[in-house]
Amino acid sequence: MRRLTVFNSVSADGYFTDANGDMSWAHKNDPEFNDFTANNAKGSGGGTLLFGRVTYDMMKAFWPTPEAAKTFPDVAQAMNALSKVVFSKTMKKADWQNTKLVKDDPIAVVKAMKQESGPDIVVMGSGTIVALLAEAGLVDEYQLVVNPLVLGDGRTLFEGVKKPLPLKLVNERRFKNGNVLLCYQPAK
Repeated sequence: MRRLTVFNSVSADGYFTDANGDMSWAHKNDPEFNDFTANNAKGSGGGTLLFGRVTYDMMKAFWPTPEAAKTFPDVAQAMNALSKVVFSKTMKKADWQNTKLVKDDPIAVVKAMKQESGPDIVVMGSGTIVALLAEAGLVDEYQLVVNPLVLGDGRTLFEGVKKPLPLKLVNERRFKNGNVLLCYQPAK
């Protein structure tokens, strides 16, 4: 059975995007954090990335570029090589390398994916997808990188969740740049 992990950066006040949908505040060119993200990307073991349309468009606009390959070579290689699924009812095609466009219900599709054998699944960004999958009880772990920044407004990962989702802390890591990685699993 495949595991589903959510990996996202959030501000200290709980937003994963600012009021304009921007996430660039979360990308610091810091050697220690870059090493962590590169090792995290290498350790994905050929997993599958899940995106909503907005996050897919943002990721596709950066990771296949020469700038990404120069600045974050290991992460860019992994992002481009991994299989990707983008959920969208409005897109006509998904043309980023190794991407499958899915117009069906994300909950049903992810339930089926989790029953298959194979590498794990990771959701990055994609707050609408995260909220749907979290409320459906499909997320096995949340890896949240808390950034030392208050945005004041934006979007949370869990907009639309209607019931409490108790979590238990299973791991943490502090970075010199002020980021803190918090790993939670559902408290069942």
